[in-house]
Amino acid sequence: MTQIRDVFFRKILDSRGNATIEVDVHTENGFGRAAAPSGASTGAHEVAAWPKGGVDQAIELAEDILAPELEGAEVTLQRDLDALLAELDGTSNFATLGGNTCVATSMAIAKAAADSIGVPLYVYLGGVMKTQLPRPLGNVLGGGAHAVGGTDIQEFMAYANGPSLQESVFANAFVHKTVKDLLKKELPGAAIGKGDEGAWVAPITNERAAKLVYEACQAAKDKFGFDVRLSLDVAATEFFKDGAYHYKDRVLKPAEQVDFMEGLVKDYNIFSIEDPFAEDDWESYVTFTKRVGGRTLIVGDDLFTTNPDRVIKGINMGAANAVLIKPNQIGTLTRTVDTVALAHEHGYKTIISHRSGETDDTTIAHLGVALGTIGIKTGAVGGERIAKLNELIRIEEEL
Repeated sequence: MTQIRDVFFRKILDSRGNATIEVDVHTENGFGRAAAPSGASTGAHEVAAWPKGGVDQAIELAEDILAPELEGAEVTLQRDLDALLAELDGTSNFATLGGNTCVATSMAIAKAAADSIGVPLYVYLGGVMKTQLPRPLGNVLGGGAHAVGGTDIQEFMAYANGPSLQESVFANAFVHKTVKDLLKKELPGAAIGKGDEGAWVAPITNERAAKLVYEACQAAKDKFGFDVRLSLDVAATEFFKDGAYHYKDRVLKPAEQVDFMEGLVKDYNIFSIEDPFAEDDWESYVTFTKRVGGRTLIVGDDLFTTNPDRVIKGINMGAANAVLIKPNQIGTLTRTVDTVALAHEHGYKTIISHRSGETDDTTIAHLGVALGTIGIKTGAVGGERIAKLNELIRIEEEL
């Protein structure tokens, strides 16, 4: 028996300067720490991030409700403890304690359990036999909810699939640098900044941005000698209103949005395209999946919100073929693991993901390895982003 001796909750900063929660779990011979991220572009079907009183109230409630119940519990009973978190919250969407509170607590428990028996988290969660680590998707250019003044499409990413994780990470960093150089040539004298995730932001059209990042990916492919492809996070829910998709320069009906997305896939050999339609525009996903699902990953983020009920609906309808995995969308590690298992059982790929408001917590790197996700979406540069990438490089050495 390895019991939890102490649970401590603290308020810390995320990468956008907002408050979030960090949780420490101590056992007699182990320690686990985890922090919750937050998103700017959030799906309506995610669990509640915080109680109405925000982080401060979340910590007060956690100290009063969670700590007394967790202290003395067997740390290795992850599924039971996650069920207890949900029970103590008492709502279907973690509205009482906050999904961020519960997911940070859940992950800290798993880390403490792993430390108590002397193994890395990815081994504890079952990833010791993995031979292919998740390959990185790095955000290199964008706008949307992550940056004012950029493109309508939220993220233009590089997906490097090198012979090693380390080589892939450096290839994405090269794409990021190359995009800056191309922007300077394209827009001499224009203001070029960075968004929440370290991607470049510039006054450029969606189509030109796609072409520019595609060119940067080709340059990386030529330099490194392996496949580097363009990926998109459209975050279409952000500009969907009154039944149509409202870009800066046009308004598209759902059928026209399908045609536009299909054209981008064909023109730029896109590896994955995330949230190309609004979170409840299921029919567009079905049509699009029939058209291009054999050549590209169609990833549901706002569509699925790491929720098994919504994933099952997508499977039954034939909507999308991949699921973005964000643990704080669903509230506990157990629920995250179950959603990944469900997706894989039905042939859907998974990509583990950061949020735009991040911390230096590296838990998702271990989850990506342990759960066998095809990719990890965690930015290309920036301290809170490279924390995950550098952890994966270390894991690759161990494996």
